[in-house]
Amino acid sequence: MTTSTIRTNCPRDCYDSCGILVERSEGEVVRILGDPDHPISRGRLCSKCAIAYNGVWQDADARLRYPMRRTGAKGSAQFERISWDEALAEIASKFASVVDEAGAQAILHTHYSGTLSLIAYLFPGRFFHHLGASEVDPDTICNAAGHVAWSLLYGNSGMGFDPRTIKDSECVLVWGANPSHSAPHAHEHWLTETTAKVVVVDPVRTETAAAADLHVQPRPGTDAALAFGLLNQLQALGAFDQAFIEQHVAGGDEVAGMLDACTPQWTYEKTGVPPDVLRKAAELYAAGPALLWCGQALQRQATGGNVMRAAGMLPAMTGNIGKPGAGFYYLNYTPAFAGIDMGKLAGADLIRSRGKTISHMELGARLADADEFKAFVVWNSNPLSSAPGQSRLREAMRREDLFTVVVDCFATDTAAFADIVLPAASFLEFDDVTFGYFHLLLGAQSKVNEPVGESLPNQEIFRRLAHAMKFSEPALFEDDRTLIDEIMQQWGPGFDFPELKARGHVLLTDSAMPMYEDFNFDTPSGKIEIASMQAEELGLPRVPQPHADAPVANGKLRLLTPASKWRLNDSYANDPHIIKQTGPATVSISREDAAEARIVDGQRVRLFNATGSIEMNVRIDETLLKGTAVSYKGRWPGLEKSGTNVNFVHAPVKADMGDSTSVHGTEVSLQALE
Repeated sequence: MTTSTIRTNCPRDCYDSCGILVERSEGEVVRILGDPDHPISRGRLCSKCAIAYNGVWQDADARLRYPMRRTGAKGSAQFERISWDEALAEIASKFASVVDEAGAQAILHTHYSGTLSLIAYLFPGRFFHHLGASEVDPDTICNAAGHVAWSLLYGNSGMGFDPRTIKDSECVLVWGANPSHSAPHAHEHWLTETTAKVVVVDPVRTETAAAADLHVQPRPGTDAALAFGLLNQLQALGAFDQAFIEQHVAGGDEVAGMLDACTPQWTYEKTGVPPDVLRKAAELYAAGPALLWCGQALQRQATGGNVMRAAGMLPAMTGNIGKPGAGFYYLNYTPAFAGIDMGKLAGADLIRSRGKTISHMELGARLADADEFKAFVVWNSNPLSSAPGQSRLREAMRREDLFTVVVDCFATDTAAFADIVLPAASFLEFDDVTFGYFHLLLGAQSKVNEPVGESLPNQEIFRRLAHAMKFSEPALFEDDRTLIDEIMQQWGPGFDFPELKARGHVLLTDSAMPMYEDFNFDTPSGKIEIASMQAEELGLPRVPQPHADAPVANGKLRLLTPASKWRLNDSYANDPHIIKQTGPATVSISREDAAEARIVDGQRVRLFNATGSIEMNVRIDETLLKGTAVSYKGRWPGLEKSGTNVNFVHAPVKADMGDSTSVHGTEVSLQALE
């Protein structure tokens, strides 16, 4: 038998950005494994990718293989096969009619991180920018509040620490992130192999929290108050770097004057964190150099922007910036560090007239307005699983006059509501470039298979649609080879793409890349702006506030819906092995809450609020705080017996910054079922 091995990289929305080995025999894929030469995966994929990439992603029958036109009611998933020419001609005709009738802004598209390889992720933006269509701001479903908050504070939310600098750290503070589910290899290697003390702040005792040197467990919604409590103790320990504050921080004195009231007892009353735990966390961080990792879950609450500004003060006030082993992290825009022009790749220079930009929190309400949007395009995303306010959104997407196009690899809930479905190629079926947003590396995405059926990469689909629309702008038709060559030229690693494919991956630098060592911050003052005039102009407080949400009352529970160990956001939910592994949907509650509601472990319950309701099985978790419920996200409603998931109780309420999601502020009531 003829066997071969091909290196490629995982393009999923994950901190780890793993390397992959694809084993082929007689021209067929046999196994997909971790690349043993990759510094992150070290020869092993995470459990979710190992199952899905060797499961449903290899099942041609599970894939969308041909363009299809709707024949039944919207949501019925009744389609007929049509040719690409028919599909593109119908879409082009409908779009042209909408443009003539109401303007290009009446065409709305939504997308996010279904695949994060550079060309497939960014190139379709060229079509929509040239068209002048409207867009759903992708980050509003995930992390927009944090981006706004740290842009106000530091002038940049996409430059964090290089993970390799942990070798010089004395403490790593992980706040609102769960690496055990969202960065499995960081959990397994990065956090366990360090000599630094690990402190985890999380309302849930995750695997990462359980393995840490210290778990700080605040009530949900009290993180800003906790940050002020930590600053109170850091000040008492003499850990404030006064010279750094005077030279590089604007507004440090204003906050310092607020800290006297934020005593350990005050913090305990606001957050539930005992004074001795607070003091221990402050002592560990004060030992420095210290790293602060603020996770994206941290800002998914009504005051999430304020929370991020408050937590972000810790490195500023202690001078944990610009030196080995110190720093702060939310995201790393690795392609930008490599010199890759992501704006050009996405067609920012093709904008002729701007369409509207709306929030995911508005999607259901805005789509319901027949006068505003007349066509809807979904690609790289599955909003009928991931978006809040599912009932209203589904009602809006049943509009017969809303012409809907869905591009996907699989028959998702969203695809069931499409007028035209276009089959997308998987990451194994075309060449591209991948990137990490934690680890500073770029990798080759290598074609190992021909596309299933008539599926096409995202970029090719929108090239063909541009042709069907009779557009003539050359940038709309640049081929993959030209784009990859341009990426490699901008990056300039000293070798070409075939060599990158042979190597698999490349770290941008041989040793840890220093961040902010020049202490220049892209703010109006050039300093870290704890006190921000920009914030005031946005109608926000001048400085972060020691806010804490009130505890839940009247028997309600604060529902947290973090990332699952087995699904990657809303990917992999359709893999049969993962469905079997995870079993029916569950909600975890404390023993105290279960006793008050007279509910036993395994009982069927209904969670409900004014937005909607869901049914699932109860698990009693001895480590959960009273008043807190946990149910992991990522299930497709269409694959659930109930036809729902957690987003049926998530109200589309905007956070304080960035028109962003506040799903972790959801409160529900619980009812036992017979």
